Amino acid sequence: MTQAQPKLVTFEAFAAWRPENGRYELHDGIIVEMAQPLGGHEKVTGFLARKVTLEFDKLDLPYFIPKKVLVKPLENESGYEPDVLLINDNNLVNEPLWKKSSTVIYGASIPLIVEVVSTNWDDDYYMKQGRYESMGIPEYWIADYLGLGAKKFTGNPKQPTFSVYQLIDEEYQVSQFRGSDRIVSPTFPQLNLTAQQIFDAAL
Repeated sequence: MTQAQPKLVTFEAFAAWRPENGRYELHDGIIVEMAQPLGGHEKVTGFLARKVTLEFDKLDLPYFIPKKVLVKPLENESGYEPDVLLINDNNLVNEPLWKKSSTVIYGASIPLIVEVVSTNWDDDYYMKQGRYESMGIPEYWIADYLGLGAKKFTGNPKQPTFSVYQLIDEEYQVSQFRGSDRIVSPTFPQLNLTAQQIFDAAL
């Protein structure tokens, strides 16, 4: 018995359909309902959003963290809703989908993007990392507070790991932080935060 292939959806149709309640993403034309995050996931997300806000406020940068904005790679029918998305307000004038569908497509509009790992960890480490790199997003954080990712990302044995991907010559270079390691962020060089402080936020 052959399994019916799901009907592919355009980004425009997805953006028009996306309901207010629930969290959905478009992965290469397929609508994916994101699972309800665990309590620890939400605490880590809130903690990182607060720390990032303090940093850009201190530096008086024209940034903000929106509630429900889509990130769309140019080359495919996808749309992601990151856990923490930092927007450069000054570049929104160049975004063709901003006013119509609260969507950004240019890396220049996104100084930093953050994903907090859930059971679908491979989306964050493989798919989204590649897509964010191709968009030219200068910095991408992956907070794997449960150490769910593959051993090449979380060590052997696996352990909670915070990864910072920095765009250098159009490719991401990764630095990984664990335990008492101080997070090094190109966007926020004065950030005073350890990996363990982030992981402890889940408790």
